[in-house]
Amino acid sequence: MKVSLPYIHTYVRKRLFLGLLACSLLTAGLLAYALWHLIFNPGESVINQTLVLAMVVFLSTSVVLAGLGMAGILVTLLASKRLFFFQGPMRVALNIFFPVIIGLGRLFKIDADRIKSSFIEVNNQMVKAVQYRLAPEQLLVLVPHCLQNSDCPHKITVEINNCRRCGKCCVGDLLEIRDRYRVKMGVATGGTLARKYVKDYRPRAVVAVACERDLTSGIQDSTPLPVLGVTNERPFGPCNNTLIDMVRVEKAIKFFIAEKAGGKNSTS
Repeated sequence: MKVSLPYIHTYVRKRLFLGLLACSLLTAGLLAYALWHLIFNPGESVINQTLVLAMVVFLSTSVVLAGLGMAGILVTLLASKRLFFFQGPMRVALNIFFPVIIGLGRLFKIDADRIKSSFIEVNNQMVKAVQYRLAPEQLLVLVPHCLQNSDCPHKITVEINNCRRCGKCCVGDLLEIRDRYRVKMGVATGGTLARKYVKDYRPRAVVAVACERDLTSGIQDSTPLPVLGVTNERPFGPCNNTLIDMVRVEKAIKFFIAEKAGGKNSTS
């Protein structure tokens, strides 16, 4: 008999991440202006002025690119359509400025997991702005080992099919979804193994289940590979008997694969 596990999902608005990104751009812009002002300080040596000018050029370029990237993100979120022109700037905005965003969050005493969750929501909607028609074998589903019951003797970290599907954790349900949609699935114990799965399977898209920290780093590491992130729940603490909403996982899989009535699939 299957054990019914509670599930709680806290929704975090995308505007949290976007607001902090805007603050980061403003901060970098003000810093660039301050450095530019120092260039014309007659007390500075030529070498110092040259170094400051180089920093100004770097900061100004980053701010312009990230500003275009933020514009691209807003267009994508509002119009549900991604424009090719904004791809590079959006990567600058999402990746290069991410540490600044986390730093601002600490300054404003905003929990880092909330910011990362907001980032994941932004990423997911951007991924969904593109229509994919992939064959099942082109999709990789990555799940963390902590979904398995910690008392289970049949460890799945090396071979996921070691699971006996007893119903004491959600791994059996994930395997049922894998078999139903015929997608590839791997169990990752960390970022290194997750990257190895991506390298070995060479998928065209990924559905990743993990905590906010691992999902954020995984999404950034996988760029430009599209990744839909599904956060797990940790009622027993981090990395211990975590839970997942199977409906969200299944919806993410169905978004990518081109499954038609009658079970036919087509590739892009």
